[in-house]
Amino acid sequence: MVEFHPDPEALTRLAVGFDHEFADPTLLVRALQHRSWQAEVEAPESNERLEFLGDAVLGWIVADIAFTTFGDLPEGRLTDLRKSVVNAKALASLARQVNLGPALLLGRGEDTAGGRTKTSILSDAFEAVIGAIYLDAGPTVAYEKVKQLLLPAMHRALPNIDKLDAKTVLQERAARLGLQAPRYVVDSEGPDHAKTFTARVIVGKVEAVGTGPSKKNAEQVAAEGALGRLPEPTDG
Repeated sequence: MVEFHPDPEALTRLAVGFDHEFADPTLLVRALQHRSWQAEVEAPESNERLEFLGDAVLGWIVADIAFTTFGDLPEGRLTDLRKSVVNAKALASLARQVNLGPALLLGRGEDTAGGRTKTSILSDAFEAVIGAIYLDAGPTVAYEKVKQLLLPAMHRALPNIDKLDAKTVLQERAARLGLQAPRYVVDSEGPDHAKTFTARVIVGKVEAVGTGPSKKNAEQVAAEGALGRLPEPTDG
């Protein structure tokens, strides 16, 4: 049976996770309404509009935090730092941290298929809740909530930001070595809600393989492997 309201205990845990008491609790409930639930109960809307708003709010706040907190980083590294925390995998991890999954409103099929643990659903709902907080309490409160949740992750990511976009680094190195652009072949296995992707990259005479929970992640792992086998170009 499809639930019309989130579990009250799950909502309480979620409010504690975000450390925010909603003046308008309907905003939080709307942020939890997945489109599969909307279709089954014929609700007027899902959480997708709030997700759109939350995505923009997150982008603005994280960019501002990166700019003001990490003042010695150049523009490219600031961009990498923002990408390290504003992506589906990172946001889904935060969603699990604040106990978002149990509070979701899902259709029966999506719930049975493990929707409460899906990276895409969790990350989208996390953005929707941020959008709801922005509407409920304004930009200042939203800024503080995002900073509280994401700044620790930004500090953890900082030592590794040079490794974040291995595909771009590999493409640039291949060009400098006079090689053709890297070619990727990706396969997947497993059920839709828990697929494992395997990517094989070929650049020159070098091949490398990577696995991950998404096509993009597997390609990044493969690119990192290829970078370890390609020589550094010498200029001049």
